[in-house]
This record gives sequence, structure tokens and C-alpha cells, in this order.
Amino acid sequence: MPAAAGGAGILASVPDLPERATWYFEDYVPGRTVDCGSFSVSEAEVVAFAKEYDPQPFHIDPVSAASGPYGGLIASGWQTTSLTMRLLVEHFISAESGLGAAGVDEIRWPKPVRPGDTLHVRATVLQARPSKSKPDRGIIRSLAEVTNQHGETVMRLTAINFVLTRNAAG
Repeated sequence: MPAAAGGAGILASVPDLPERATWYFEDYVPGRTVDCGSFSVSEAEVVAFAKEYDPQPFHIDPVSAASGPYGGLIASGWQTTSLTMRLLVEHFISAESGLGAAGVDEIRWPKPVRPGDTLHVRATVLQARPSKSKPDRGIIRSLAEVTNQHGETVMRLTAINFVLTRNAAG
């Protein structure tokens, strides 16, 4: 799961892991930052998602949105979160060792996402500790940061996940 350009997004003190490697608790070293890639959102995708899951006028009606609080159509924060989760699963959370999340401590959408934006996702391990009650796993706290093509932060999410240890898988 190396970053693009030879691992530039990963701390130099932590060796790169091959693409789609299985990560275990021991691999989630505090400070490790992983480039999870990018995605773009089109107006059609923004409207379709919002019609299904978040039908507020500033998400579904370009004419109404133009005179609304954001001066135009914006994506639902939940759409941004869902698309971000996809990249986290593909590049940061291993299907073989991930045991799910205990929850999300915080999620913020400080800037709106607009149709045509290209968003970049990176994840950073904030804390990692072995479970006191279940020795086959550890608990990691991580930060997902999403920026737009202008480098502006459009989402920050702090989550806690359970991850198997390497010994548990052996």
C-alpha cells in the first residue's frame, strides 16, 4: 500500500508494503501516513446520491442551490464519506485482518464538495495499542483527511478500528 511516486506519502522510517498487502496490527505504526488515492464527483453523481439518501435542495436542485446558502450545488457529506471509505478499504484497511470499527470519534466537512471536484484521501495512524481483553487484536485510532484539487480540506474523520495481530493470523 505504498503512496504514489515511490512511497512519498509514507514515513521514511516505515518500509513500504506491497500493493494490496495484508496489514496486521503491527503494521499500523503511529505516524504512518498512507496515500489512498483520489476520486472525482460529477453533477449527475451528486444529484443521484442525494435524491436517494440526502434530498436537500442544495444537493439535488441546481437552480434552487444557486440562490441557497452555498451559492450552488454541493455534494452530501455522506457521499464524500462513502467514497472516502471505498479508498480506505482499498488502501488502508485489510479485509483479512480488519475486524470493523468501534466507531467514529469525529467527522467534519469544513468546505463543500462541488460537482467536478477531484478529492484526494490520505490516512494517518494516530494511535495503536494492543487490546487488554483480547490478545489476538489491537486497536488503532486513525485520521482520514480529504482535500480537493486546491489543497483545501473538505473532510476529516477520526475512527477507531480493531485489527488482528500477525500472531493471530498465523
